[in-house]
Amino acid sequence: MSLPQISDAEFEVMDVIWKYAPISTNEIAERLSRTKDWSPKTIHTMLTRLEGKGVITHWKDGRVFVYSPCFQKEEYMAAERTTFVNRFFGGALNQLMVSFLDQKDFTEDDLDELQKILDKKRNDQRR
Repeated sequence: MSLPQISDAEFEVMDVIWKYAPISTNEIAERLSRTKDWSPKTIHTMLTRLEGKGVITHWKDGRVFVYSPCFQKEEYMAAERTTFVNRFFGGALNQLMVSFLDQKDFTEDDLDELQKILDKKRNDQRR
């Protein structure tokens, strides 16, 4: 699956849209103002870019623009994971995991939790 690239800032706008769609421009700005010091013009520019990339769509409801995503967050995350693994690890997921494990000190609890996740995945694939 090939989805358009979006910047970190655009991702933050998308995160609001994914959580609350359909959502108006004013609601987007209000939610983002809780964590960001962005002007309404900046937010409008990002919405315009996102729509130009085919990531969101809008319609007019009276005097208000309402936005919805063109795909779900899970689809975007899956595409980004695939791109990352292909780009940095030649598509070898095991190499990603080895790289991650080499860079972090894990507690026994962390390792137990990872083992449970792996065991569940193995059991799910056997079914």
